[in-house]
Amino acid sequence: MKFVILFLASNAGLGYAPIASGTVGTLLGIPLFYLLAPLTPQEYVLGWLFVLFVSFWSAHRAGEIYGVTDDGRIVIDELIGYLTAVAFVPFSWNTALAAFLLFRLFDIVKLWPACWFDQKVKNGIGVVMDDVVAGVYAWLSLYALMSLFPQLF
Repeated sequence: MKFVILFLASNAGLGYAPIASGTVGTLLGIPLFYLLAPLTPQEYVLGWLFVLFVSFWSAHRAGEIYGVTDDGRIVIDELIGYLTAVAFVPFSWNTALAAFLLFRLFDIVKLWPACWFDQKVKNGIGVVMDDVVAGVYAWLSLYALMSLFPQLF
């Protein structure tokens, strides 16, 4: 079971990247975005909720295993954050890249309430929710860019 928890929490091992593990861990979101983009909104929400709950569970359990609540190898939170950033957006490489960059920016900056989750909620929910909030900020920014510059998307 420990292997399964760490496999999930590390996004199939991407969290073990020696540098920028969060950025590397986010990369798994791009092929999943490609696969999930054709789904209906209802199907996307169901898939997203499944990943969210797996994220809560595996991030919490991996934190217990590592002895650090938000260990750098835990990057499933980046996956759900990225999937939040691309919710209901048609797939294109420009969209995938823009969402990636926006999500990483907001994940690093941690605007409120992301910073609250990051600092105050020391369990799997806190580890994941700061990235979900970053994903919401990225999603709003992506939609704004898509509206302002539709020719790029």
